[in-house]
Amino acid sequence: MSTLTENRRARFDYDVLETIEAGIVLTGQEVKSTKLGRMSLTGAFGTVHDNAVWLTGASIPPYQPKNAPANYDPERSRKLLLNRSEINRLVGKMKERGLTLVPLKVYTAHGRIKVELGLGRGKKTHDKRETMKRREARREIDRTLKNG
Repeated sequence: MSTLTENRRARFDYDVLETIEAGIVLTGQEVKSTKLGRMSLTGAFGTVHDNAVWLTGASIPPYQPKNAPANYDPERSRKLLLNRSEINRLVGKMKERGLTLVPLKVYTAHGRIKVELGLGRGKKTHDKRETMKRREARREIDRTLKNG
């Protein structure tokens, strides 16, 4: 399993409660571009329309820009592949608790491209500050132990 791209900001902005693995529907040139690590998950999120889960806001630039179709949209919504029971469970949790579906990383598993989705709640500003303080304290301790 090799990680192709990661949304590092997601764990800072959201308190991730659980994760789910999903397949993603891509065209041939999008697969090639993604395997080169060009996919960007910045600002991406998951939505549910017509009993299907969609990845919105993820950007995949064309594999060969000069050879791309004229109507190619790098920011189009892409369908995520989940079982009906998983979709129903996600919809229930998103409505009940006000949670958001956030893509955490994209990776390959058994030759297929998979997306790890996190079901999370947005952090408040003071929670983010607390996370930064904890991280800084951990760095300081590691620095002291390393030099000491």
